[in-house]
Amino acid sequence: MKKLFLLVLSLGFLQMGFAQIKDPVAWTFEAKKKTADTFEITITANVPKPWHMYSQNMPAGGPVPTKIVFNTNPLVKKAGNTKETGKLEKINDKIFGMEVLFYSGKVVYTQLVKVKPGIKTNIAGYVNYMVCDDEQCLPPTKKQFDIKLL
Repeated sequence: MKKLFLLVLSLGFLQMGFAQIKDPVAWTFEAKKKTADTFEITITANVPKPWHMYSQNMPAGGPVPTKIVFNTNPLVKKAGNTKETGKLEKINDKIFGMEVLFYSGKVVYTQLVKVKPGIKTNIAGYVNYMVCDDEQCLPPTKKQFDIKLL
């Protein structure tokens, strides 16, 4: 009986080790109509201290850069590239052995899209990103979104 108890207790601790780590980033997604056929998509990340999230513009060989992917919709066309704004920090990271670009606090990604006039549709996709603090990095995460264009 004692061995069974120890086995169950050990399995419980093992399961706790594999428990999913909570994502510290809070996301919001919205669209604002600019003209009859143009919308501004705004994707906002709130990254609490001590966490930080990497720029879209990271060179290869380092941490996972943030990537925003829009699913194909024949009624919607991207106009330009996705812009990121926030307090960009640049450091020479000893762990990655390179210069890294990252954000803490509020980061806003904006993308203009054109739609056929008079059409109601949506734009869906995901954000792929990685967050780290001074001691650890969480595995890359995908955050899905689906935004109505009205």
